[in-house]
Order: sequence, then C-alpha cells, then structure tokens
Amino acid sequence: MSDGKLVGIVLVSHSAEVAASVAELAKGLAGGGTEVPVAPAGGTEGGGLGTSAELIAAAAASVDRGAGVAVLTDLGSAVLTVKALLAEGDELPGNTRLVDAPFVEGAVAAVVTAATGADLTAVETAAAEAYTYRKM
Repeated sequence: MSDGKLVGIVLVSHSAEVAASVAELAKGLAGGGTEVPVAPAGGTEGGGLGTSAELIAAAAASVDRGAGVAVLTDLGSAVLTVKALLAEGDELPGNTRLVDAPFVEGAVAAVVTAATGADLTAVETAAAEAYTYRKM
C-alpha cells in the first residue's frame, strides 16, 4: 500500500478523443470516492493522429503525486515514444513505468486498483492481468 499518495495513470493513444474517452470511462467505472489522477495524452500538438513526447511528458508530470506513474499505450509507436522518454531518463517522473496491458481493460483495472491506494506494482499487475479477461 502507498502512504496515502495515489499512483498516477497516463493513457497514451494516437487519438486525443480515444485517450480522453478511455480516461473518462476508467474514472467513471472506478466510482466516486478517491480521485485517481488520470491524464490522457493523445494525438499530436496540432490535433492530428499520432503521439507526442511533449504531451506524454506533460501528462505524466500532471498526475505525479509521488507514488509512481503508470503509462498505458494503445499501439506500437506510442510504446516506442514512451520507451524513448524512459531511456532519456529526465523527461518523465522518477518512478514511471510503461505497463504492458490492453488499453481499455487495462486502464479500467489500473484506475480501479489505484483508487484503493495500491502501490505502482499492484496497479501494474492489475492492468497486465486484464489480458486474461475472457469475453466468452
């Protein structure tokens, strides 16, 4: 468990609308109560499709409460952009992790788990376990 600080969540999509909608969905499904810091980082600065290192870094800084930041991505180049930022070492908050999880289900699991006050490892595990959710 954390010391009262909540893990921040960043949702990186190639579309600003998708990132914002998944953030809204995850926060809504997490219910009331504790307000998990969630930020979408979608599209480019000009509003186009793609990913932006600057938008991702700003989103991560905005959700950092000292308990770590979990970053979930939608597609390949978003993963590469986050990996590049992590490799640079000074662009993202210190305890930031790229989480290997399905984008929508993982985001919901991450936000719900973070709302309990869980630490970054528990949030990452919950999001990754979303790969096992069966729909049949």
